[in-house]
Amino acid sequence: MYNIRSNGKLLLTGEYFVLDGALAFALPTKYGQTLRIQASEQKGLIWKSYTVEGTCWFEGKYSLPDLKILKSTDDKTAQNLQNILLKAREMNPDFLKHPKALKAETHLEFPRDWGLGSSSTLIHSIAKWAEVNPFELSNETMGGSGYDIACAGMDKPIFYQRKPKRLVQAIDFHPSFHKNLYFVHLGKKQNSREGIKQYRSKGAQLLEQLPVITNISQSIVEAKDYASFEQLILEHEKVIARTLEIPRAKTLYFRDFWGEIKSLGAWGGDFVLATSQEGEALTRQYFYDRGFLTVLSYKEMILVPPTRGIEGA
Repeated sequence: MYNIRSNGKLLLTGEYFVLDGALAFALPTKYGQTLRIQASEQKGLIWKSYTVEGTCWFEGKYSLPDLKILKSTDDKTAQNLQNILLKAREMNPDFLKHPKALKAETHLEFPRDWGLGSSSTLIHSIAKWAEVNPFELSNETMGGSGYDIACAGMDKPIFYQRKPKRLVQAIDFHPSFHKNLYFVHLGKKQNSREGIKQYRSKGAQLLEQLPVITNISQSIVEAKDYASFEQLILEHEKVIARTLEIPRAKTLYFRDFWGEIKSLGAWGGDFVLATSQEGEALTRQYFYDRGFLTVLSYKEMILVPPTRGIEGA
C-alpha cells in the first residue's frame, strides 16, 4: 500500500545555534530508513522494526482505529510510537480511521548507534503516510530544530534556518576536494538534550554569535579550495568551543592528526568530519590504529547531487 523512504542527516554547520535562527548547512546521507505499509490478515496494526542486519528489534500490536497498545516487546518504544501515530491522527482525523488490519515494517539502512536519524526518518515517513506536515509532527513529538526532518525529504545538501521563518533551500555542494573529506564514527552516544541545556546556560552571549555562524555556513558552501574549507571548519569549531566552554573532538581524541576535525551535531558523539590530504589509505589507518574502525568517504556517506546549480526547496 505504501513504501516510503526518508534520508538520514549530518549537520555540518550551525549546531546548537540553529535553534535561535543561525543559518545551518546540512547533508542528507545515502543511508536512511524505509517504512512499508501493507494489508494484514490480523486485525489491528502490527508494527515491526528491523535493524540494518535484518534483525527485528521491536514488535508491537495496536488496535484500530483507537491505537491502543495491545502488546509489545518494549513498552517505551511502543508508547513513543503510539504518541507519534496519535499526534498524526490529531493533525489528520482521517488517518488510520478506516483500515481494520494493517502491518507496518521499518527497515534501517544504518546501525542504530550511528546517529543518522532513526527518529527523524521515522517521523518524516509517518508524516508522509498520514499526509500531514512533518515539521509540525516533529515539533509535537520529538522537538529539536527540524533540520533532520528537512534532510529526510531532500536529495541534495541544504541550507536550513528555523527562525524567523523556516527556510529549506537545496544547495549544489560537491566540492572538487570531496575526496579529502571523511566521516569518522566516535562510537560515543551524546545526549542532545544535555548539549542544548549547556548551550542555553550561556544566555545572551549566544545571540552575538548568530551572524558569525551564518557567515561561516554561507562561506563553506562557497569555498573553492581545500585550504579555505579547512580554515572555515576550524573557525566554526573555535566559536562553538569558546562559547560553550567544551573541548573540541580533536583536542580529546586526535591531537596529532594532520588535518582538521569537526563535530557534527551534538558535540561529543556520533560522527565527526575529518579533512585530510594524506591519501585515503594513510588517513583510514590513522583512525584504525586508534580504535575508530568506522571511516566513510564523502562519496560513501553523502547523497551526491545529480545536477549542478542552486535551486529552491
